[in-house]
Amino acid sequence: MLKFLPNIQGKEIVQVLCLGAHSDDIEIGCGGTVLKLLKAYPNISVTWVVFSGKGSRIDEAKASAESFLVEAKGKQIFVKDFRDGFFPYTGADIKEYFETLKSLVEPDLIFTHFRDDRHQDHRVISDLTWNTYRDHFILEYEVPKYDGDLGAPNFFMHLDREVCQQKVQLLLKHFGTQANKHWFTEETFLANLRLRGIESRAPENYAEAFYGRKLIWHE
Repeated sequence: MLKFLPNIQGKEIVQVLCLGAHSDDIEIGCGGTVLKLLKAYPNISVTWVVFSGKGSRIDEAKASAESFLVEAKGKQIFVKDFRDGFFPYTGADIKEYFETLKSLVEPDLIFTHFRDDRHQDHRVISDLTWNTYRDHFILEYEVPKYDGDLGAPNFFMHLDREVCQQKVQLLLKHFGTQANKHWFTEETFLANLRLRGIESRAPENYAEAFYGRKLIWHE
């Protein structure tokens, strides 16, 4: 297994862009990785964008983002109100927002949805990420769900149990509206982390997994 070391220590500010269709997507997909990066590097600024929020889910999204980004050097948190479940039919408006977003941040690292995610909203965000940021370091995260669309990722972030527990506890704390969902449980989140830990031989057993489609070796 090859190890990849991003060149972020030499930069004064490292810009990270996190994109999620819904209010808990970023946390589920890459929350542990964000927590680990912020603990390891004091020069990271995060732009966190949730594309669909309504009612109490807006408050949940903002409170959760604040909790995950406590150690960030800088942060911008945006919760938009695009209609949940209808992203393919409102794609032009979402595309316009991506153009606005492009002028707000020049990211060194982008987290977005898995291209082959079976949720239509997730796929739209992934497609527009690649359409907007064509020469950037993009990692696609996964969200476990009923559709059974987990694949074979090729990029892993090893996590210790403390970070995993922090991620899970923040998810359970902030997203009370999801508590009645049969899949929204501590067991689900830890099981996925453990599975990816097995696949990547994580020294402390846990990992988040991503799809890195275009990675360039810099001399």
